[in-house]
Amino acid sequence: MVMKCIFRLLMLFLGAFLLPSCYNRLTGNYDEFPDIHDSRNAVIAESKKSSAELSNDRKLLREWNSRKPPEYKINAGDKLSIVVYDHPDLNMTTVVTPDGYIGMVFVGSVYIKDKTLVQASKLLEEVLADYIKNPSVAVSPLEIHSETVTIVGAVSKPGIYSIHDGMKLADLYAKAGGSSVRRFDGQDLDAADLTKSVFVRESTVVREVNFPLAIEQGDPDHNLVLHHGDYIYIAVRSESMVCVIGDVGHSVKRIWDNNLGLLEVLTSAGFVRETYWPYCIIIRGSLSNPMLYKVDIDSILQGRKPNVLLMPNDVVYLPKDNISEFNVFIRKIMPSSAFFSTMRGYSHW
Repeated sequence: MVMKCIFRLLMLFLGAFLLPSCYNRLTGNYDEFPDIHDSRNAVIAESKKSSAELSNDRKLLREWNSRKPPEYKINAGDKLSIVVYDHPDLNMTTVVTPDGYIGMVFVGSVYIKDKTLVQASKLLEEVLADYIKNPSVAVSPLEIHSETVTIVGAVSKPGIYSIHDGMKLADLYAKAGGSSVRRFDGQDLDAADLTKSVFVRESTVVREVNFPLAIEQGDPDHNLVLHHGDYIYIAVRSESMVCVIGDVGHSVKRIWDNNLGLLEVLTSAGFVRETYWPYCIIIRGSLSNPMLYKVDIDSILQGRKPNVLLMPNDVVYLPKDNISEFNVFIRKIMPSSAFFSTMRGYSHW
């Protein structure tokens, strides 16, 4: 796996570093690479959406949130309160039977399933009219078990859940126990991949929902209010790696998780050597459109900048001093012809 990361690194850097405009020989800086702490560059690189597209996503989500849920209809298992005004002896609390009936004094069994509260009240007034004069009935729900949503996938307690009181996506995720845990390579890891999870409503995939924003940050636009019949799939994470090579104690690969930062992987790699350059380079994204970020290691160690959280399949490279060291590294590994031949063998990355 380490060799695979090295090959990936070589392929990315060969084009980027051999261009004279990418390197200022006098300063030793990678001037064209954005600092990863520049949030504007980082967000654009990671979201892969323009500000207009992100704004349109929020507009669509607000439209979803503004839609009223279908009017509640009584169903099996619902617990109801029935009040007959001026006749307290007829007041009752009852649960709708599996076949949709409730039982009342005088009238016996009444089929009430699939009726709204107003319709159910009128029906009971009609059947009671043969026994009392001008009956006035109010039906209200005490426990609704028929208004449900489904959550499956990488959660601790997948299943069908009742919804009430404006329950939202993040509430459901917490009710389902959050991410399930899986054992991999001697580590307990969250199994959920929120970035690939899916929200389905009325047979439509709501593609605009950003699960990390909804669940981890409670973003009001993405954290949709749930409706009866919503289906949520929490994707199962495929194990991703992070590689560290260059001027470190030893090259290393680590399993990625949500809390893995630059300092953690450097520690795993025996930390930087005394000869390290003050910056490291993080290669991120697809090979067709990679983003290379410059990270000020000294500023992080001195507490002037925050630790950098890594993303799946990041490659962290620590040059010894400057670009010349990298070019020597390429020449010592293999000739150019062999390099390109080898790269063709890894075209599936």
